[in-house]
Amino acid sequence: MQIHRSGSVLLTGAVAVALAVTALPAAAQAAPSATAVISEAYGGGGNSGATLTRDFVELANAGSAPFEVGGLSVQYLPGSPSAGSQWQVSELSGAIAPGGRYLVAQAAGTGGTVALPTADATGTVAMAAGSGTVALVSGTAPLTCKSAADCAADTRIVDLVGYGSAVVREGSGPVPGASATASVARAASFADTDDNAADLAAGAPTPVNTKGETSGGGQEPEEPGPTEPGDVRIHDIQGTTRVSPLDGTSVTGVPGVVTGVRASGSRGFWIQDTAPDGDPRTGEGLFVYTGSTAPAVKVGDAVLVSGKVAEYYPGTGTQSLTQITAPRFTVLSSGNALPAPVVLDARSVPGRYVPSADGGAIDALPLDPSRYALDLYEALEGSRVEFADTRVTGATTAYDEIWVTVKPRENPTRRGGTLYASYEDQNTGRLKVMSLDPARPVPTANVGDVLKGRTTGVLDYASYGGYNVQATELGTVVDKKLRREVTRKQKKDELAVATYNVENLDARDDQAKFDTLAEGVAVNLSSPDIVSLEEIQDDNGAVNDGTTGSEATLKRFTDAIVAKGGPRYAWRYIAPENNKDGGEPGGNIRNVFLFNPQRVSFTDRAGGDATTPVRAVDTWKGVELSASPGRINPASPAWADSRKPLVGEFVFRGKPVFVIGNHFASKGGDQPLHGRYQEPTRSSETKRIQQAAEVNTFVAALLKADRSARVVALGDFNDFEFSPTMKALTKGRALKPLIATLPPSERYSYVFDGNSQTLDHILTSPGIRRPDYDVVHINAEFADQASDHDPQVVRVKVGGGFWH
Repeated sequence: MQIHRSGSVLLTGAVAVALAVTALPAAAQAAPSATAVISEAYGGGGNSGATLTRDFVELANAGSAPFEVGGLSVQYLPGSPSAGSQWQVSELSGAIAPGGRYLVAQAAGTGGTVALPTADATGTVAMAAGSGTVALVSGTAPLTCKSAADCAADTRIVDLVGYGSAVVREGSGPVPGASATASVARAASFADTDDNAADLAAGAPTPVNTKGETSGGGQEPEEPGPTEPGDVRIHDIQGTTRVSPLDGTSVTGVPGVVTGVRASGSRGFWIQDTAPDGDPRTGEGLFVYTGSTAPAVKVGDAVLVSGKVAEYYPGTGTQSLTQITAPRFTVLSSGNALPAPVVLDARSVPGRYVPSADGGAIDALPLDPSRYALDLYEALEGSRVEFADTRVTGATTAYDEIWVTVKPRENPTRRGGTLYASYEDQNTGRLKVMSLDPARPVPTANVGDVLKGRTTGVLDYASYGGYNVQATELGTVVDKKLRREVTRKQKKDELAVATYNVENLDARDDQAKFDTLAEGVAVNLSSPDIVSLEEIQDDNGAVNDGTTGSEATLKRFTDAIVAKGGPRYAWRYIAPENNKDGGEPGGNIRNVFLFNPQRVSFTDRAGGDATTPVRAVDTWKGVELSASPGRINPASPAWADSRKPLVGEFVFRGKPVFVIGNHFASKGGDQPLHGRYQEPTRSSETKRIQQAAEVNTFVAALLKADRSARVVALGDFNDFEFSPTMKALTKGRALKPLIATLPPSERYSYVFDGNSQTLDHILTSPGIRRPDYDVVHINAEFADQASDHDPQVVRVKVGGGFWH
């Protein structure tokens, strides 16, 4: 039995927790993070015919912050591993600067004449020249996978490259062409689409260490910049489609004025032509990518740039960013006037979002910037833009980003956001804003605040959020005094049931997180009788040591609720099998019921565990659960590597009520709204529809035994009220989604990319009449948030023997 209890009922045992260990940061969804990749691998060092004397693996940091590699390792597996093949490990230390490289020297041979530059780490692996697999691994324990599928499932692997005829590789195939004289290397953009054959190519080895030193022991030589304008202009490079007609072509002496400089992360600068061609489809701005080198230019410089035109895809399924790579440039003069910015507002931005390609790529479609918002933004990619007095629709993030809308009347919510109302009704005025001035980051703002005055910058494109403004001038935030809501207290004869996603809470988190979440329950939710929690982790969080219990986590949380004036809650949950329910590796995420035993009782019925399905049992007293708590069909493929619904039987004022706590599969893997494939494929939806069908089937069984059974299904369903998931969940009118009872401007519990949307829901069976429902906005709209989800509560009145 894995039933866990607390409060005035049986406690299963104390769990020791290392509270002194520093809490790991909560995972940030749909936000930038530092990312390391394998940028080059060479197994021919010291071979006959080779120039270099040693093998090497080079890493690169494609992110905007230093990437710590201490505790990580580079590992090697033969291209055609046998049953006895082992991964060979080289441990790492130190960090990789944003845009920088990191060199791991491997075994030396008897051939070659040129030494590597000073290595940042040294291993002893004799890599094969023609075929092999290298992996960047979180941890130093040897990997055990020996197939592409098994390695893809190993969450410790940060990046993996197979070359030659390697069995283990990412994507369509290994990188061809490796030899004694050729390494396999990633493009200068560090693009990583998880397809080795597409992302890397064979060529002469070019090892670079963290100091930027090359195999000659010095810095990479620089060719002189151009002195005369060439025949190609920026609008020739940008062309009339999303992909440059000169992609892969070398260009010389492209003229422009520097309009913005990015000195960290993806370093480089933007240039814009001061003599546009007048075609609204052909952009006049362009990004010049300088890699690990800080750009030696400033805004207002007139420059000539030579280099290679490249389309950089910053993420899987995204559109591309046209840029010049491996640049050589000459500054002709400084202090030049900048081109006038294009004004973005309700009049200039079209009402339609993007053309359709029936699910295919829109790369080759001719741009129509007067008709589609994404076409307008693409045509302005790299160009100066301006807007004024915009409303904030996504609060300032930990990455100093903010979302605004240039269309103040586009689907406004009651509290100042922008509502995401359907797949067909995209919000075209949303833009993300970042500052190019490190000394003046984006100010802290909440949804509904106003960025007053003029904001000017360069329009850019990135994997997280799509089109964004790299601001050189920021407006001033006007605080519109958004306040956290407090719902009313339930009456004596009302049962209050709430849902709250507490974002990977575990006993190692700091007390401030527990206190803020507890205040949300005790004060903002007014101490509901039952609280269904999502994202409670085991007692040591991401420490992957087999721990599955959550007693210490829940003890700290319920203690904090009491300290905030709430009741002494008891709890029930079923611990998952170790690492079988998805979520953060080692975290063993699960659903949990809290309940106030002074107001409601829990019907404990033995038999529930991680693998046994709960059933609806028709008895002479009415329907009851075969086990309480229990799990809905946990062996179903619908729940593979995902959270299983928790079902409990409660009694309030003599009346039974069945509560189902849910946390459906995430949207990870779906194509982005702003991406190259239109309409985007929502691949994760398939699993949620299957999960919804399982819950619907179970509710139908309860209602078949007793059509008046009182059922509350609630939680983080990770899908919208208009989605096929909701249709499957409510099939046969078994459940009613209460979000639909609110005015449209209030139908949201989550804010993503400036869209206010609903992922959390409460649904009730027909036996529950006239429920009083409230989404309590305390997190999603605020820069300072304890969770990225808003909780919800439903109050149901009991009177005269009937539920109302």
